[in-house]
Amino acid sequence: MPHPKKVSTLPVADTGQLKQTNEIKTAIPLLDALDIQGKDITTDALLTQRAIAEYLVTKRNAHYHVTVKANQATLLGDISLFFQDRGEPDFVERTAGDHGRIEIRTIWTTTQLNTYLDFPHVKQAFMIKRESTEKKTGKYSCDIAFGITSRDKAQAAAQLLLAINRGHWVIENSCHYILDWNYDEDRSRIRTGYGPENMTRLRRFAIGVIKSKGATNVAQKMRQLTRNVRLVFDYLRMTINSCAVAQKL
Repeated sequence: MPHPKKVSTLPVADTGQLKQTNEIKTAIPLLDALDIQGKDITTDALLTQRAIAEYLVTKRNAHYHVTVKANQATLLGDISLFFQDRGEPDFVERTAGDHGRIEIRTIWTTTQLNTYLDFPHVKQAFMIKRESTEKKTGKYSCDIAFGITSRDKAQAAAQLLLAINRGHWVIENSCHYILDWNYDEDRSRIRTGYGPENMTRLRRFAIGVIKSKGATNVAQKMRQLTRNVRLVFDYLRMTINSCAVAQKL
């Protein structure tokens, strides 16, 4: 059974009603409320859409940095074919020991596809290879990602493109990974009405509260507080003598 599309709610103009829509249709109204001029907007493959790219560059004077996957099959095919004979990389980044693993990130970039690709305002295409080795087990994994950006080489060399791409996944992991790992949100069976949206908001609120108190490991703190109402009240400083206790948590 196919995975259901992610949905959200968007106010209908001049009414108090709400209508369901998918992420693609909510992206531009959401960005309308933000100051994004001159900034890099990163997205996952779902939002690699021509209309969004045109909106960002032409109407908002911003830049896009997007992943290309199978939902843009022709675009993906053209980029992946070009990088089959990729030669030496433009930049290599090595990270030793973070989170118990050794990581190597390698990026190749090109401007040769700018006039060929059927996508507005392309200034560079890139390929990123991420290699990871677990220090304890020696387990090795390798991931290849393709993407495009509206920034030219003068504005964003390979090292900066890699940093922008990594920044996207830092945000993705810090939010969605916590939701999926700690709440198993992707397998939630809440489907009707405003249930999915309300539960997501409550989960995000809980994570935000835990982080606001200085916790660096959300999962560990959740395990510590689970099924202990008094400890939760102390952690949130909701009891008379909780200030002293909270400092020890």
